[in-house]
Amino acid sequence: MTQTGESASEIMTSSSSFPFFLSLSNSTLSTSSSSLLSATSPPPPNQTDVCSFDDPVFRLPLAVLYSLFFLFGLVGNLFALWVFLFLHSSRNSVRVFLINCAVADLVLLTCLPFRIFYHLSGNKWVLGSVACKVVGNLFYMNMYVSITLLGLISLDRCLRLTGNGRVPKGVRMTLRGKSRPWSWVVCGALWGLSVVALVPMIVTAEDREDGDTCFQYKRRSSKAKGKAYFNALLVALFWLVFVMLVVSYAKIASQLLRVSRDKPDLPNAQKFKQTAKKSFFVLFLFTLCFGPYHAFRPIYILSQLNDVASCDYLQLVDRTNEVMLLFSALNSCLDPVMYFLLSGSVRKTALKALGRRLGNRLGFLYEATSNSSTTEFRQHSVPIPLSGTPMDTPRTSICILNSTLRRTGLTNNCQH
Repeated sequence: MTQTGESASEIMTSSSSFPFFLSLSNSTLSTSSSSLLSATSPPPPNQTDVCSFDDPVFRLPLAVLYSLFFLFGLVGNLFALWVFLFLHSSRNSVRVFLINCAVADLVLLTCLPFRIFYHLSGNKWVLGSVACKVVGNLFYMNMYVSITLLGLISLDRCLRLTGNGRVPKGVRMTLRGKSRPWSWVVCGALWGLSVVALVPMIVTAEDREDGDTCFQYKRRSSKAKGKAYFNALLVALFWLVFVMLVVSYAKIASQLLRVSRDKPDLPNAQKFKQTAKKSFFVLFLFTLCFGPYHAFRPIYILSQLNDVASCDYLQLVDRTNEVMLLFSALNSCLDPVMYFLLSGSVRKTALKALGRRLGNRLGFLYEATSNSSTTEFRQHSVPIPLSGTPMDTPRTSICILNSTLRRTGLTNNCQH
């Protein structure tokens, strides 16, 4: 009887503890299964993985605008390059810079058909991630080459206008045992540095390689964080060039306006005033095309490095960047206009190539061929000729203006 009681007691104890063991077993099984699922499931997606940057409203407008930029820019830069290489006889440094600037614009324009096709295809990229990086980085490389060349042109014109007419025109550099003009050496170094900077941008992996999209917002963390810092360096380069342009053209315009105001009897006094206005117009075009993009660029770069930005904010940043980039691409169409504003002899040569009838239709442009520019002034407009220079020669030179300014006591130095 005692043994039976003990057995019954053990059974009751065992049965009462059974739910505890059952719940413990179920809890252990649930924990192990959840651990297994978490180990096999992918990590939580990144912000840019779940945030779509494809806006159908932007596709057609971007394709149309880039198509117009491509057509007008291609015609204008090819015509300018033809004038510089085959018609314009001047061999000064400004011509060298303008030739290289036209080449940079043409290379940039060759990237636009890829963007046009991408937007017309519903923002679907079919050429692979490597081709996307080549086209995108080539576009930006030539944009900054063009910016740097425009800065060098402004500095060259300022030095030639306010200097002695031979600096830096007569400066030559020795390269591989041969003496070459400084402008060609500087342009060669600029292209070389650009290619050296382009290659790492192409071969360096992105944080997320997506072969179906291109020309869209990308995060810059871990693998590609260096690209964000390099883009920030390019922004600093732009603002350095921008300050150089403002100072140079302000010096040029102020000196020309002072000549026209203090010496109204000079035959070219009114033309100096017109040339000063052209200088401000060139600066205005440069600011219009590149200013908005580079003012917004720091915000864009910081958003790429921000890990907690919301999807709505990133979409706004991406769309704003697309609009600002349109202004930068517009510069490839407006650069030929700058070329003809920079040099009166280039305008005259171009209009002669187009024919006198076309020049008469564009009366304001044909009249501009008789106006002076900050690079070249007609010799017969100066009351006192340089010694040894005949008055009837058609060749124009900045030295003539320098001589006039020195005689009037208005020459100053452009360097700081």
